[in-house]
Amino acid sequence: FLFGDVRARTPEDKLAAYEQGRQAARRAAELDPRSARAHFWYATNAGRWGQTKGVLRSLFLLPEVKRGMETALDLDPRFAPAYVLAGTVYYEVPGLFGGDLEKSEALFRRGLAVDAHHTGLRVGLARTLIKRGRPAEARRELQAVLDERAPSNLADWTVKDVSEARALLATLPAGS
Repeated sequence: FLFGDVRARTPEDKLAAYEQGRQAARRAAELDPRSARAHFWYATNAGRWGQTKGVLRSLFLLPEVKRGMETALDLDPRFAPAYVLAGTVYYEVPGLFGGDLEKSEALFRRGLAVDAHHTGLRVGLARTLIKRGRPAEARRELQAVLDERAPSNLADWTVKDVSEARALLATLPAGS
């Protein structure tokens, strides 16, 4: 997954990396069906593969991704990254195909109740709030990302979340 997200330069390389990640996670889940992380990584790699292909061109994967994220949350409801995945799926999938901004918001908030320092949850929640027409609330979440001093995932916060928060803040109307 990380190779596909960070190092791969072409869509083909990304797709190959996510497919490798998906196969590795599938093997891990077969070896330990009670591993929330194995199911999470399977669904995450499958979802990212779908994003790379294009959401509409990869809707056939949606049941697999949902099954993986739901299994991960059932096995470990305190595993915050699974809420990032679930909230993102409901945010990105078109409503006609099962996307739901209300569910997305609820999942991001549930994740924050588990881990208030997981900045990926805040960025996802802010995106959802922006799409729901609530820029003032989104601004608060994005500012919390920038103000965070003890992020749960320092690498994501440093490499991704801070820059995404700044970019999203720049799109918000002044005074919101």
